[in-house]
Amino acid sequence: MRGIVFDGKRAQVVHDLEVRDPAPGEVRVAVAAAGICHSDLSVIDGTIPFPPPVVLGHEGAGIVDAVGPGVTHVVPGDHVALSTLANCGACAQCDRGRPTMCRKAIGRPGRPFTRGGEPLYQFASNSAFAEKTVVKAVQAVKIPEDLPLTSAALIGCGVLTGVGAVLNRAKVDHGESVLVIGTGGIGLNVIQGARIAGARCVVAVDSNPEKEAAARLFGATHFLTSADGVRDILPNGVDHAFECVGRTELIRTAIDLLDRHGQAVLLGVPAATAEASFLVSSMYLDKSILGCRYGSSRPQRDIALYADLYREGRLLLDELVTATYPVEEFAAAADDAHHGRVARGVLVF
Repeated sequence: MRGIVFDGKRAQVVHDLEVRDPAPGEVRVAVAAAGICHSDLSVIDGTIPFPPPVVLGHEGAGIVDAVGPGVTHVVPGDHVALSTLANCGACAQCDRGRPTMCRKAIGRPGRPFTRGGEPLYQFASNSAFAEKTVVKAVQAVKIPEDLPLTSAALIGCGVLTGVGAVLNRAKVDHGESVLVIGTGGIGLNVIQGARIAGARCVVAVDSNPEKEAAARLFGATHFLTSADGVRDILPNGVDHAFECVGRTELIRTAIDLLDRHGQAVLLGVPAATAEASFLVSSMYLDKSILGCRYGSSRPQRDIALYADLYREGRLLLDELVTATYPVEEFAAAADDAHHGRVARGVLVF
């Protein structure tokens, strides 16, 4: 079968992947569509260290192909969106409703794939850049069959992360102000999360002026090409600032633009060794800096919720899909994503 493999030097399309049958508590999914996220590109450029060879991809949707013993919530033929959270469901963090903090959901990559007899790692417990993948049952969330799989694919990372950061982590309230730095796939989902939450003022900042139309479509009330103009709109600062780029100087900008009791939420991923600075004295007015992993999501709950919001017309998914590419055109799709030409490019199998 086809898939995208990174061998430590380059990513390429291969045609001789094999994936094992699902074990107890696992599901095998025939992937129909997979979004190209910057996390995939960050493995290729080394920003996210990951052992090769690895089958890339982590934002996908498809149709259940087979289930292992003990799996009852999905059956072959069900449409599912895939999450990256291979949480155990039994530890203290899972019991508290914090599966993103489950230690079994972080790291420990499995190797369900082989190529020429050699095992390959699975990226983010998912590997959606393959015609078929095997995941833990908890990662396969049943979705309505009328939800286009090219759109549903984006729920599993970009939507869970961006919308979840607003609703679950920051808990943006009606009437509050929101600053979003960076309007790529994650930023657009933060923007629409703020709209859904009822924020009164959503300021989007992106150096590319061509992104204004999309930002406003998703719910931005203002668009700036520089954060220098934020205080012209909100002289006292913002209630919530989301950094969605992963640059340390923009993290500092997000913190500096907070109002009293404001909070900066860090969603962009800089290099693992990157350090950011801020004025400690600026924090004593009850300001906060929040990390956020995967939108602090509970995928079995949140993916179903977002599917309902999509069907009600409140959550935009189709509009996120700028372009689709056959898997053989991965190089072109990755280049478009790297240069910000797309909100989300989607590979189709």
